[in-house]
Amino acid sequence: MSKSAIQIPASSLEFLKTLKANNNREWFNEHKDEFLEQQEYIESFAGALLAELNTQDVIETASGKKSLSRIYRDTRFSKEKIPYKHYFNGHFSRLGKQRRGGYYFRIEPGNTFMAGGFQNPNAQDLKRIREEIAADPAALREILGSKPFINTFGNLKGEQVKTTPKGFDRNHVAIDLLRYKQFLLVKRFTDAEVLSPSFVKEAARVYQNMRPFLDYMSEILSTDVNGAGGF
Repeated sequence: MSKSAIQIPASSLEFLKTLKANNNREWFNEHKDEFLEQQEYIESFAGALLAELNTQDVIETASGKKSLSRIYRDTRFSKEKIPYKHYFNGHFSRLGKQRRGGYYFRIEPGNTFMAGGFQNPNAQDLKRIREEIAADPAALREILGSKPFINTFGNLKGEQVKTTPKGFDRNHVAIDLLRYKQFLLVKRFTDAEVLSPSFVKEAARVYQNMRPFLDYMSEILSTDVNGAGGF
């Protein structure tokens, strides 16, 4: 793969548009070679993004290829029975138990985004996060209020409880943060931005701007309420 292939070509987005309009096994099998060609471009992009990411974090994912998810959908428990995703997606895992959170990407015409954070924290982790926020909300507010965070993500995203989390005061000064049960950071890109030669660098910058938040959460989740490690 040549160095220029790191730039995602327009053919990749066009293929996904056509797949969405012809989402059946017969069409896909007839165009399998085209799919493999476009997937190779995305693997190359993911590999370049991984190289950038490894300059700013320690990543467990071994290669761009290994970061990609399969394009085949699991339709067993889905009302939508189409067999294929109409997007490429993948993720990078951070290395080590003390580096929590991860990095996600999705390449889709009109809906490309980079994301990260904590989508489904277990009950123990969620309780620990809320305890820390309740004790010292200023630390998280400083991260969420920083210029790089606001310029990149706007605000923290994710599902919230509509009432007050059990064990917390509904009048707490940080009740707006305590209601979160998902903690997600999302940055969207236009198709023109996806096809730009600078897309790898821009995507890496998004991940870089996630780091203060991920590191904040990692410190919470690798220590107890007294700040001691060991779990």
